[in-house]
Amino acid sequence: MSGESRYHPGADMQGFVRELMEFVELSDVDVATIRRTAPVILQHEQALTAALYEHFLKFPATARFFLKEDGTPDGQRLERRKHSLGRWLRETAEVAMSHDFVYHLLAVSLSHSHRAFGPGGKVPPQFMVGAMSMAQTAFARLLQAECGDLHEAFEASLAWNKLLLVHLNVLLLGYFLPPPQA
Repeated sequence: MSGESRYHPGADMQGFVRELMEFVELSDVDVATIRRTAPVILQHEQALTAALYEHFLKFPATARFFLKEDGTPDGQRLERRKHSLGRWLRETAEVAMSHDFVYHLLAVSLSHSHRAFGPGGKVPPQFMVGAMSMAQTAFARLLQAECGDLHEAFEASLAWNKLLLVHLNVLLLGYFLPPPQA
């Protein structure tokens, strides 16, 4: 990765992501491994998304983003978020870092980091990091349980972790931008 700060990564998200992928050594072999093992992860999409939002609801600091004014879970909001997370998971499994997808990740970053309205307000960055950690753990457990070979599961976990950390870098970009001027 370039040591100089030429421009904000948002000016060239594909270049930024490409540099990150190179830096974390996400190789063609890793990409092939992710695509080959994607069905293991994707067959559990609903369970993964449900578990993540159930986890969020256990903690007041994260539940607040998914509650109605009366303090009860907002079922519609939760379903929309699960759908969005499922979309992210399916697109992640393709490892297609297209212009549209990387800017979609940046838009998600901005929506979490600069949220001026809606329940809960701005999402603190530690919850973005924690959610990614939960995904990494869940993926590793699924791969261990469902890949026939422990070595293959290990290599797949490594490849998925590299990709998820590239995504996390993009998802944290919004936190480094100043808030919009009123």
